[in-house]
Amino acid sequence: MHFRNQVIPNQHFHKKWQNHVKTWFDQAAKKKRRSRLRIKKAREIAPRPLGLLRPVVRCPTIRYNKKVRAGKGFSLDELRAAGINKKMASTIGIAVDHRRRNKSVEALQLNAQRLKEYRSKLILFPRRGSTKKREGEASAEEQKNAVQIPARKVMPVRQQQGKEKARAISKDEKTFDAYVHVRRAMGAAKSIGRKEKKAREKEQEVVAPAQAAKAPKEPKEPKEKKEKKGKAAAADE
Repeated sequence: MHFRNQVIPNQHFHKKWQNHVKTWFDQAAKKKRRSRLRIKKAREIAPRPLGLLRPVVRCPTIRYNKKVRAGKGFSLDELRAAGINKKMASTIGIAVDHRRRNKSVEALQLNAQRLKEYRSKLILFPRRGSTKKREGEASAEEQKNAVQIPARKVMPVRQQQGKEKARAISKDEKTFDAYVHVRRAMGAAKSIGRKEKKAREKEQEVVAPAQAAKAPKEPKEPKEKKEKKGKAAAADE
């Protein structure tokens, strides 16, 4: 069965393919085991949350970029915008990915605000054996009231569903040709380097003669006068 706009399946099986089918009968047992391990981990790390805080990212490609999901980790620019040190971030339950690059200001601001919100809700316990209370650390009462987040996802990402109200189509929208506009934009992006090079060459051609005209002329060396042969012969005699 294919789904929506997917490729229609057309499998070609080998002979006796039924003998090579992989089976597993421990799925239910492994599910229980994973659940027990999660409970064990939650008890060990309590009151810390089970999972790390993840950024909000867009899915790749034109097909899926309307949806948002949780990414691998926050970029260094996002941490800098939120005022959190990258070394400290990993110790307070924030996932960091130094390879990520922010390609839009909107995404950077959204994740920076997400970090600030998480930091405001966070109850920071003092380190073991430390007698001095550092800045941002919780008091004894706050530590008693701290509750562990039971979910594996901290501040889960939700889809942004915005419904637009029905309205009349304007005259400009009717006359606007989206395909032609996109093709022109693609052509302009493709030929921008060639056009810039041509403009630079034209500018150099205009500037070079002007500089040559402004340059001071070098004084000409005086030419030596040649004596006539008749006079030279008379002088020798």
